[in-house]
Amino acid sequence: MTLGLIFLFIILDQLTKYYASTTLVYGDKVLIENFLRLSYLENRGAAFGILQEKQVLFILVTALVVGVICYYLPKLEKFSWNYWALVLILSGTLGNFIDRIRLGYVIDFISFRFKNYHFAVFNLADACIVLGSILLCLDILFHEGETEL
Repeated sequence: MTLGLIFLFIILDQLTKYYASTTLVYGDKVLIENFLRLSYLENRGAAFGILQEKQVLFILVTALVVGVICYYLPKLEKFSWNYWALVLILSGTLGNFIDRIRLGYVIDFISFRFKNYHFAVFNLADACIVLGSILLCLDILFHEGETEL
């Protein structure tokens, strides 16, 4: 079940990136005027475009994250907050890792704007990592002392 969920999230991530790479390279697609658009971007860095061209660092960090998660995930109660957090973080990490190895960059395409504020362009794998991290933080905050990790 766990591997199935991880593969499902990775497949969804890769399919959306394929859509972006084959459709959005010809121009942005506005979904909600002045709020949400799809814009193709090749990100050779990390979040917000930092650490450009540091592929070796990304590979080492990915290996560390995957190793730690693979150690802890089997020990967790299925479908607990920690379980979902680690499944999402692992799925997102592997989704972006596939891009880095295959392409040398990560495909980003989801772009939010609110008034004059433009949030960083991201992808489904990034959303999984952020959501998983939020779940992990919430679990630590609200279940301190009871946490499985």
